[in-house]
Amino acid sequence: MRWIVNPLTSPKAMALAASLHDSNLKISPAALPVLADLLVGRGIEEPEAAARFLSPTLNDLHDPLRMSGMKSALDRLEAALERKEKILIYGDYDVDGTTAIVILKTAIELCGGAADFHVPHRIREGYGMRDEVIERAAADGVRLIISVDTGIRAFAAAETARRTGVDLIVTDHHLPGMDGVPQALVVINPNQNGCDYPCKYLCGAGVAFKLAQGLMQRRLDIKDQSRLLMSFMKVVAIATIADAVPLLGENRVFAKLGLQGLRRPVNVGLKALLEVAKLGDGRALTATEVAFRVAPRLNAAGRMDVARDVVDLFNEKNVERARKIAGRLDQLNAERQEEERRIMDSILRRLEEEPALREAYCVVVDGEGWHRGVIGITASRVVERHGRPTLVISREGAEAHGSGRSIPAFHLLHALESCHELFSRYGGHAHAVGFALPSANVEKLREHLDNYARARLTPADFEPQLPFDRELPLAEVTPELHQALLLLEPFGMENREPVFAARAVRLMAPPQAVKDKHVRLRVAPAVVAAVMGTAAAAQDFTPRCHPDAAAIPNRRAESSSSSPSPSSSWRDNISFKAMGWGLKESCDRLQLLAGDRLDIAYSLGMNDHPEFGGLELTLRDVVRAR
Repeated sequence: MRWIVNPLTSPKAMALAASLHDSNLKISPAALPVLADLLVGRGIEEPEAAARFLSPTLNDLHDPLRMSGMKSALDRLEAALERKEKILIYGDYDVDGTTAIVILKTAIELCGGAADFHVPHRIREGYGMRDEVIERAAADGVRLIISVDTGIRAFAAAETARRTGVDLIVTDHHLPGMDGVPQALVVINPNQNGCDYPCKYLCGAGVAFKLAQGLMQRRLDIKDQSRLLMSFMKVVAIATIADAVPLLGENRVFAKLGLQGLRRPVNVGLKALLEVAKLGDGRALTATEVAFRVAPRLNAAGRMDVARDVVDLFNEKNVERARKIAGRLDQLNAERQEEERRIMDSILRRLEEEPALREAYCVVVDGEGWHRGVIGITASRVVERHGRPTLVISREGAEAHGSGRSIPAFHLLHALESCHELFSRYGGHAHAVGFALPSANVEKLREHLDNYARARLTPADFEPQLPFDRELPLAEVTPELHQALLLLEPFGMENREPVFAARAVRLMAPPQAVKDKHVRLRVAPAVVAAVMGTAAAAQDFTPRCHPDAAAIPNRRAESSSSSPSPSSSWRDNISFKAMGWGLKESCDRLQLLAGDRLDIAYSLGMNDHPEFGGLELTLRDVVRAR
């Protein structure tokens, strides 16, 4: 693994640290240099921008009217409410699409209207807007359809809406195609040409939220708006984190405030969901917990069964019925995990047995009857293990459906556009796509994408990389620093958890294996062994997070003849627990012994165990020190 350090811009960081020292954020002066380095490394250099990033508020939300088409959409939606017209919200079957329906439907109801909704069935209907759904809605008297998280390439659907006398408002965040946008009444998408909206990377629920925000600004008293926006923030935070969009700008406001609000959920369905995810204990949730424990249960509905269960869950007022729906989502998620394991085992066998497939620059792997609901997840797993762009395709007779994931160096949607004639439909982003095509075209797709990727990638692009933010010796790791780093949360896309490097640390005891895959180490600054003469004599001490650093005992006074020099800091005498998830095999290859000098890449966390808790390192990589 190649370690890649972000270049530091010390003068800018020093200036920012000075300004933060005079702010109201109550950051320990000792932690300010590191925090300022991290902010500047994320492109946040001005004091005002840093304050917004560290402590966002509702006032940091942009005016919805800055989004192209928003005024026209609000005018038409208000007219529908005044005339009591039938409204249909047309969504998608993933977390982003279903939560977008919840947000917009609730806002319409709060503003005196009513709206029905349609979520396509992943298997029977597939992704995108279908003509027959629009025709049925028109026959039922619907005069306004609003798409959420879909529709930016729905040219045929827009024509069908026009032909049947239905006004179509498209709200989406996916990238428009080469042919522009559909001829709908209004298109709202921050990524369309001519839209100057400041945050270009909203998820679909984020775009729906902006429409809801604009509607409530027009029709509700100002005293109600803040309360309702904070209520919606919990749902849009789940979608924003689940859809893996950059947690910057307005998305950071959604995620930060929404996660805070999830400590005190009011919605009956949301409470039931957090209960089955074992997160309903009133503590603050992290983005990781939302991504890996909340979102998969919501996604399981669309992947394995009927996605409207998610909308029904959030609309449910009865506690027992909500718990029943949440329990069904939990069971569907367990079934999804089992199906994912089955497909993944088959893919890994293929990669092991077929060198040509394993060595392809863009991996295209297909199987008969693989469940369409999980092929996107398995594509992600292959990319994680194999380091190459990957498309996983399920063949079902003459038709095939696929999902792809990519690496930073490879724009996957552009790759699909280079052979668009092979597909019956496709769409997505730079690093995630979905598509359908005739099964007869799968081999052509495999050959074309391998050649396309070979012309644009080199073997170096496949090497695993470990970006880290800066060098941070263990002697500088303190409770105050950990508290300061918490201000950077939530972590996610383009705001990853800070990773540090410490050189020539000492391994204080033999590695301990944990469940055959993981490893636990005890490491300390090199000065410990240097002054004590032996690694075995080091203090076994983990600092607790305490607002007063003076509360941490000075162990120098407690040691005898092996005590370090009086001039050394108490921090030099601390050893740290370090957990290496999935690193046992790497450590076994190094044949580590107590006293070895190591370079470690790590992030800083907190173990909340009442007896054994304290600061804890999470290892990202371990190598022998040079």
